[in-house]
Amino acid sequence: MSSSSKPSAKVSDIDIEEQKPDTFLDQTLRPASWNEYVGQEGIKNNLHILISAARERGSPPEHILFYGPPGLGKTTLAHLIAHELKGSLRATSGPAIERVGDLAALLSNLSPGDILFIDEIHRLSRAIEEVLYPAMESGALNIIIGKGPSARTLELPLPPFTLIAATTRVADLSAPLRSRFSGGTFRLEFYSQEDIEQIVKRSAKILGVKIDKDGIKEIAKRSRATPRTANYLLKRARDFAQLKRAPLTQNLVAEALAMLEVDVLGLTPLDRKMLTALIERFQGGPAGVNALAAALSEEPETLSEVHEPFLLQLGLIERTPRGRTATLAAYKHLGLTPPRGQTLL
Repeated sequence: MSSSSKPSAKVSDIDIEEQKPDTFLDQTLRPASWNEYVGQEGIKNNLHILISAARERGSPPEHILFYGPPGLGKTTLAHLIAHELKGSLRATSGPAIERVGDLAALLSNLSPGDILFIDEIHRLSRAIEEVLYPAMESGALNIIIGKGPSARTLELPLPPFTLIAATTRVADLSAPLRSRFSGGTFRLEFYSQEDIEQIVKRSAKILGVKIDKDGIKEIAKRSRATPRTANYLLKRARDFAQLKRAPLTQNLVAEALAMLEVDVLGLTPLDRKMLTALIERFQGGPAGVNALAAALSEEPETLSEVHEPFLLQLGLIERTPRGRTATLAAYKHLGLTPPRGQTLL
């Protein structure tokens, strides 16, 4: 949509800036300062104390671990910490570090004060973890040279650095690795409706999208309480509005998201299939995640890591020792009849 288009009378006073190219758009939408980062106030306050105290001492902050569902801002926090410390951020991921030599190359190329960010750290192999322990604890890289009786250990000192790690499965980290994040282990929570609305408003301004307050609320309501999802829905609604040559109103947003099959609670087709299978094929449960995955021809990890957290958050399912069960709210949302003896509220 051109920035020269005349605004509709129903559209709020969101200034239109020059549109940014879509290349690396997710990076463009990422907050560049603490003031732009919305939500997670408790974590931000703790990080402010940690960073400020370390800066006064003239030393890098201690190592930090972020965990929680995907899309809540773990990577963004790592970038903001690096920006605050005026250090370089070296980013990688657990699956990318396949050999001890890969980790040794990363650590030996760090400069004093650098930030090493490892995403999905739970996917590191145990052998690589063993090399990471002394690097985190003693600032040394221990490399074994040779084999058998002639093998010897070479200790290389490392510059002072901060390891920031992120994971969606903190329980998969070994206890020794978790204990070495002495700077703090922080869980990122789902966002409130108000926080998501602020994020959508900011992103719309960056994208040069005309959107009214009701349109912002409609996107926020269906965003699964997750900034990444909110930005995704905004971009797809923007595409729809661009072809319609119209600003994003509530009705236009609803029409665009209906094409994506995202319902009023933010549930996707697979979310609804999971609930329907739980109710119709397993009589409302309990059912194990493997049984549900087999019924839906999906991977168990996809259900447990991507779909289940939000369904639990909404109170549509419950997790019991015997498996997952559907709640009355799930029956009501799908328009299905609840079990005998239970009534919808």
